[in-house]
Amino acid sequence: MTASPSTSSPTPDRQSASVSPVGKAFALAENALLIAAVVLLVAIPILERIFRPFGFGITGASDFVQHLTLIIAMIGGSVAARENRLLAISTFSQFAPPRWTPCIKIFSHSVAVAIAAALGVAGIQMIASEPSGTIAYGVQKWALQLVIPCGFASIAVRILWNVGNGWRSRIATLGGAALLLLLGGLLPRHLPASLESLWLPAMIVLILAAFLGAPIFTALGGAALISFWAEQIPLASVAVSQYSLTTESLAPAIPLFTLAGFVLAESKASTRLVAVFQSLAGQFRAGPPLVAVFVCAFFTSFTGGSGVTILALGPLLLPLLLAAKCSEKNALGFLAGAGSLGILFPPSLPVILYFIVANSGGEGGISLEKLFLGGAIPGFLMLGLLAFWGATRVPAVPREKARFSLQDVRRSLWAAKWELLLPAVALGSLFSGVFSTPAAAAAVTALYAVIIETVVHRDLSFTRDLPRVFVQCGLLVGGVLLILGVAYGFTNFLVDAEIPDKVVEWSAAAFDSKWTFLLVLNLLLILAGCLMDIYSAIVVIVPLLIPLGAKFGIDPVHLAILFLVNLELGYLTPPVGMNLFLAAYRFDKPVLEVAKAALPVLAVFLIGVVLVTYLPWLTTFLPRLLE
Repeated sequence: MTASPSTSSPTPDRQSASVSPVGKAFALAENALLIAAVVLLVAIPILERIFRPFGFGITGASDFVQHLTLIIAMIGGSVAARENRLLAISTFSQFAPPRWTPCIKIFSHSVAVAIAAALGVAGIQMIASEPSGTIAYGVQKWALQLVIPCGFASIAVRILWNVGNGWRSRIATLGGAALLLLLGGLLPRHLPASLESLWLPAMIVLILAAFLGAPIFTALGGAALISFWAEQIPLASVAVSQYSLTTESLAPAIPLFTLAGFVLAESKASTRLVAVFQSLAGQFRAGPPLVAVFVCAFFTSFTGGSGVTILALGPLLLPLLLAAKCSEKNALGFLAGAGSLGILFPPSLPVILYFIVANSGGEGGISLEKLFLGGAIPGFLMLGLLAFWGATRVPAVPREKARFSLQDVRRSLWAAKWELLLPAVALGSLFSGVFSTPAAAAAVTALYAVIIETVVHRDLSFTRDLPRVFVQCGLLVGGVLLILGVAYGFTNFLVDAEIPDKVVEWSAAAFDSKWTFLLVLNLLLILAGCLMDIYSAIVVIVPLLIPLGAKFGIDPVHLAILFLVNLELGYLTPPVGMNLFLAAYRFDKPVLEVAKAALPVLAVFLIGVVLVTYLPWLTTFLPRLLE
């Protein structure tokens, strides 16, 4: 999900029409609110920790921080809609005949506008039905919750505006959305209908809209709304699920660690880090691939596979590989795969999100520390496999050129010393106990990155660059959290409908051994990676997966890492394959060319998945040292 990262395609459909003065003013106000929310999210946990020993900490600090995450999710999602950068599952409209494009856009945008509007109504119902309370300093909880209906209303308007082709298309889109809302009972209607009979047609319309380019959040949010609607359960349940996920105690770590990665990506940190690994190993045959995998893993561990890695490092690493006599095809495939490395290393956002979802029902049975330890060996295994494959794609370096310079190593290490300390700051803050919450540890990490790049290196300006970085980070995080919130609503419906129990019963009858189950699970997760991004897959699939793992006696840590390495393949598998689109965008290549180049890397990753699946000790050895 991405900075140009959150684009759903290499060439986002931006509007070329001039923006009205009112629109510009609203956009500036929106950006200002987003920047303020990000700044407060960093400041409050740190100030609370500083002031607490003196007896005058910030009352309700954790509640404020959690609600700031909600605010960033909704305003960031609105900004993503404004910039036409909401993630979509399909890019079918780009390949359809031009004469079909207006009709395709009107249909998909009509469904998206209707779903966004319905989610806004669900937010209003939630606020009206839930007892409100005061957080601190007279701030009412409902006042902060208002960001949900307001955010979805803004998103609906932006999607409507971005349909393009003038007012005729917008009016047609508005009419289509109104018709859908009318049929759904959210507008006054006179059409008596059996809700159960409308469930299947409604889901078909939703799936078709997703295939034609509707944003991911409308597909998952629409599935939740339609399912609750058919069962005559208040739509507020969807908004309650979104609210509970985005205000969960670990949720603030997602925007904060992402901010640290964004700051690094926007500065010259990537150049300094590449120089370090280049001086250590670049002159040897496996050197350039090693440089690429380690630098990519470093960045991705903070940005969570958001695509920032490819966008920030692509221009540096592609010439490095080409200079090592690697073919352009192999270099493209290598970098597309390397962009997903690092999602198992702390402070990985997918690991944190897995922990949140797995423990939300009280049945996860794993600690965050064990998850990160469990991912260490498989993470380095995936790095090693890709580096080995990369080394076989470059010719041997002449012996006279393979010279190691200690002076170059010292010089590059000294230049990048502050960035190299960032993982230590993140891990020390996260696991030392000095900071009472993961949000505070993530805030320290983000602040450290900001200080290093603005004060120490002065790569970024406080007034010229940081506001832009904060908005881009908020846009990315908003797009992701928007998806996660509505996906959680759909997951809760599946749980209420006892789908996990039914899946467990069926699996127990269908599979006679754990290993057979794991083989089928791999196939299903690879398929899921082809159709869903890793974040929404975690929210939707993990609650179904945990009871199955328990039924077949699979270690929870092994199950978690197995799940994540399978979904890591999703970055390279069409049609979702985000790294394919981002690599195509960054290197100005056709998506199909990049996809073909990435096939050998996909095979390499499959080897890693098989090893992680059938050698459980790779994931359980280190966590058991804590027992």
